Amino acid sequence: MRAWSVTEPGPIDRNGAAPLRLVDKPTPTPGPGELLVRVRVCGVCRTDLHVTEGDLPVHRPGVTPGHEIVGEVAETGPSAEGFSIGDRVGVAWLHHTDGTCRHCRSGDENLCAASTYTGWDTDGGYAEYTTVPAAYAYRIPDGLDDVAAAPLLCAGIIGYRALKRARREPGTMPARLGLYGFGGSAHLCAQLAIALGSTVHVMTRGQQARDLALSLGAASAGDAYDEPPEPLDAAITFAPVGELVPVAMRALDRGGILSIAGIHLTDTPPLNYERELFYEKEIRSVTANTRADGREFLRLAARHGVRATTHTYPFDQADQALRDLKAGAFDGAAVLDLR
Repeated sequence: MRAWSVTEPGPIDRNGAAPLRLVDKPTPTPGPGELLVRVRVCGVCRTDLHVTEGDLPVHRPGVTPGHEIVGEVAETGPSAEGFSIGDRVGVAWLHHTDGTCRHCRSGDENLCAASTYTGWDTDGGYAEYTTVPAAYAYRIPDGLDDVAAAPLLCAGIIGYRALKRARREPGTMPARLGLYGFGGSAHLCAQLAIALGSTVHVMTRGQQARDLALSLGAASAGDAYDEPPEPLDAAITFAPVGELVPVAMRALDRGGILSIAGIHLTDTPPLNYERELFYEKEIRSVTANTRADGREFLRLAARHGVRATTHTYPFDQADQALRDLKAGAFDGAAVLDLR
């Protein structure tokens, strides 16, 4: 099969040897409990960029990135349950957990120390085929075509996890929510937060992204370093820029919560206690997601009509899609089309 491989991690836009190359790999064979998935489309996530450029050191030499996969079951391994050949499935970031540690037993499988991840520990969806444990595959809601569904499987799920982490109490929503950065994840999170009753203010670079935010119902959209028009009950940083952490903390009202959505963040500057932490403000990180988060989000997305703004790229232009993502050349999300 054809697959993209991270052969020499480094800047995607550098001159010389490319970090990501299109190669031939053996088509994988599903093991016990696994599905072989023929990839139809795969979303392009910022985490793929971090793996390709070495911000996240590769866990598997020559790994194939991609973890927003929509495809169909081509083969089932021994004892794989819940899916049949021909079923449409989604494959997301969380690939496997041990199921026995205290975190798994308490419902916090995203904190499992033995967890593995699609497109980092195992080969992902920048390929014609991939494998996934059947227990970690998702059913795609009816009414969502392949391209529209792909970004939901990481950008959507992680945005939902970040939104949950930004809440003061389970089941409540922040009345005034600020989003810093407005790419693939944030524009999905904004739609759901607005549908659930939050007033959303967006701070992001680029007029195209600000226009998209307003078109989706944001109450305001300014530059990433602008002050929002009112104090925030909660904020989420999606841009992997540590300098935005104190900016967002200053924008919070008393008792406000900052949720940091990214798996990678540049160093944060020192925080001033009086201006940025006092009055019981909180900073919370986000680590992956649970399968329950994924199932909840897909149900909510279908119920509230959450839709990704997408830009498709041919499979053989995956490197260009990552360059464009790094440059902020498009709004919404990019999707590789293998159909």
